[in-house]
Amino acid sequence: MTRPTAGDRMRRILAIVPWLAAHPGVRVDEVCARFDLTRAALLADLEVLPFIGVPPYTPDTLIQVGIDDDRIEVVLAQPFDRPLRLTPEQALALVAAGRAARDLPGADPGDPLQRGLAKLAGALGVDPDEVVEVHLGPASTATLSVLRAAAADRRRLEIDYYSYGRDERTTRQVDPHRVVAEHGRWYLEGHCHRSGGQRLFRVDRIVDVRPLDLTFAPPGPDPDADLEAYRPAGDDPRVTLVLPPTARWVIEQYPHEGAEERPDGGWTVRLPVSADAWLARLLLRLGPDAAVVAADDPRHLTLAAASARRVRARYA
Repeated sequence: MTRPTAGDRMRRILAIVPWLAAHPGVRVDEVCARFDLTRAALLADLEVLPFIGVPPYTPDTLIQVGIDDDRIEVVLAQPFDRPLRLTPEQALALVAAGRAARDLPGADPGDPLQRGLAKLAGALGVDPDEVVEVHLGPASTATLSVLRAAAADRRRLEIDYYSYGRDERTTRQVDPHRVVAEHGRWYLEGHCHRSGGQRLFRVDRIVDVRPLDLTFAPPGPDPDADLEAYRPAGDDPRVTLVLPPTARWVIEQYPHEGAEERPDGGWTVRLPVSADAWLARLLLRLGPDAAVVAADDPRHLTLAAASARRVRARYA
């Protein structure tokens, strides 16, 4: 299961905390609606806040959070009032992070965070809207607009979608539930009528989108739902890979069923395989330092060599 990283949550908290501090006593449901969060996700973020502060991390240097009668109170610690002494590099990175936070759902362009960042950008002599550009993948602005409008209007879409794992292009009808930014990418989450279930689509892989004259009922609440680009099925074949130390990213990026660190710093990991094309690409990307040592499908034991031969033949 793919879950938001610490960086993703921190960017979200950067947008939420200044607004909460400026709106004492706001209700939980109002915050959820403003920032497009489930109640569970918001409460999980609020549980983190009391651990955020500055050295020496005594109670008076930490953020205070309280919920009384479903109303939220956030009090920033006094050290947060002190001016920061930043290097130019740190200041520019802060401006870029604030620019990204401004694009998150519910962020207020006029809140104290954005006003402070505007002053910081002025001191640096940069325009955060022109000099600092934050990209969440190569998703088309026009496509994002159509997807957001359809999700708001509960209008069914027909999309032409390229599946990277299966290396195929398909046409699907989708009930769009929400458009979200996670892990540096834009995603469309909705009910896929072709697959018969909830699916996640990378927006930059939507080749074309067409609104239909069909509407759908709002989805039921799912407070514990997390973004999942791939849900392993019980009958999906599994492979066991031996990875070098530099390939730890495989464990962090893909669903797996157990990873064990090796004495040399490498890893042994068992992965479900959604499609042969996905595994072939992964093995080619890993190169000769990774190896398939066990596989439910015997063809996967020699897939890396076979894929390399096909690539070599193409460029011969």
